[in-house]
Order: sequence, then structure tokens, then C-alpha cells
Amino acid sequence: MFFGVPYDQLAILAVGLLAAGAITGILAGVFGVGGGAVIVPVLYELFGVVGVPVELRMALAVGTSLAIIIPTSIRSFQAHRAKGAVDMEILRAWAVPVVVGVIVGSLLARYAPPAVFKAVFVFVAGLSAWRLLTGKELNFGTGMPGRTGMIASGGVIGVLSSLMGIGGGQLGNLVMMAYGRSIHNAVATSSGLGVLISIPGALGYIYAGWPKAAEFPAVAAIQFPFALGYVSLIGFLLFIPTSMWTAPLGARLAHSLPKRKLELSFGIFLLIVCLRFTWDLVTRGIG
Repeated sequence: MFFGVPYDQLAILAVGLLAAGAITGILAGVFGVGGGAVIVPVLYELFGVVGVPVELRMALAVGTSLAIIIPTSIRSFQAHRAKGAVDMEILRAWAVPVVVGVIVGSLLARYAPPAVFKAVFVFVAGLSAWRLLTGKELNFGTGMPGRTGMIASGGVIGVLSSLMGIGGGQLGNLVMMAYGRSIHNAVATSSGLGVLISIPGALGYIYAGWPKAAEFPAVAAIQFPFALGYVSLIGFLLFIPTSMWTAPLGARLAHSLPKRKLELSFGIFLLIVCLRFTWDLVTRGIG
């Protein structure tokens, strides 16, 4: 036993986190996303294996995901900005509404039942899966929307990303490409959203989950010595090294493998996760 946690459960969690981190790094490199769409469902299942109650599991997975993507988001943004590929005008227009949206999402996380997190994940991941599997893009015309449209879209991106545990790249890419921006410009600019979302999002989930230690003392040995609120420290520490190590491999794969096959594979993965969470919503309700 280590802090009351059986060694076999701790070993399963550690190995699972290292393996999932490696897979996430590859996918992040291939698709230019922070990996939250992969991190959250993987953490959800791993936390279930070690006995984290279903009432806490989804929020803990989302909060930990936001913390995990902080370093990768910063690194990605710096790399894209160094190449002059980031549209700072768009990022500045989105900055305040995105952060406000993240704060709102974090406050919701303190009181929302697990069903809210799962429903948001199913909606956003389902939209991404549809886009990847059909190869279709939304088309809202050319030129980004005006000030009101940027504020509204930024707020929505912030709220949904903080409740789903992603860095906003998927949603940012979706919006920018719908308004005629190239995928390269969209990916580069959306990398900045990861910084705006992950840092306040992780802090917000620490705040949101802090009082849960007293409400669920039976799992204190599993969750809280290794967590700050809804951010798992063991998840954060074990996920990052392998994801950072394999991200360059993913970038190389992106240039060597057929793009369409990669899109279909990722789309099928997201679809499976959507079906899994939808089943939970149907069979468990708020659980």
C-alpha cells in the first residue's frame, strides 16, 4: 500500500498514464491538437480502474487534462509564433471572451453533475468526428465575423473547451476554417487558444474540486494526496513526459502517412468515445 492505495492499482494507473501520454503526443503531432479529446476518455477509464467514484471521475479527468496541455500549448504557440504563422489580431479579439468563458465553465464545474461534462464532450467530439469522417467543412463565408461575433464565438469556445478539457484547437480551427482561413493559419492561431484556456482552466478546476475532499472521504486515499482539487498530480506528472517525447514523432507521421486515413482513424476513435459517453448518459443519467 502507498498512501492507502494498493500497489497493483497504482501500477495500472502509472502504466496506463505513460502509455496514454505516448499515444496523445503522437495524435497531437499528427492533428495539431492539444490532445484533450484523447486525454479525457483515457483518464476517465483509468480513474475508474483505481476506484474514483463516478461522481468525481469526469470532472477529475477534465481538470487534469487542462493541466496536462499547459506545457504543450505553450510550446506549440511559441513554435508557431516564431514562424510568423499566428494571426495575433484574431487572438487578441478572442482573448478576453475566451478567458471569461473558461472562468464560467470552471464555475459550472463546481456544481454541474457528470452528465453535463459528458454531454458537452459528446457534442463537441461528435461534431469533430462528423467533420473528420465526412471530410466536410462548415462554410460561413469569407472574413472573420465582427466584434460581436468574435466575442460570442470566443465565449462559447472558452466555456465548451473548459467543460470538455481541451485546449480549444478543435473549436478554433472549426470557426476559422468556416470563415475561409487556411488550415495552416487556423492551426497556428488556435495554438494560442490553448494557452488562454489551459492555464485559467486548470486553476479553475483546482478551485472547483477543492471542497470535494470533505464530501468523499472514502476516496481521499486515492484522489486527494495525489490531486489539487480536480487536477490529478500523478496524472499530470506521468502524462507529460511521454506526450512531449512522442509529439515530434507524430509530426513526422503527419508528413509520411496518408492524411485521409489518419482523419478517418481519429474520427472513428472520437465516435467510439461519443457512443461510450452517450451510453453512460442513457443508463446512468447524471452519473
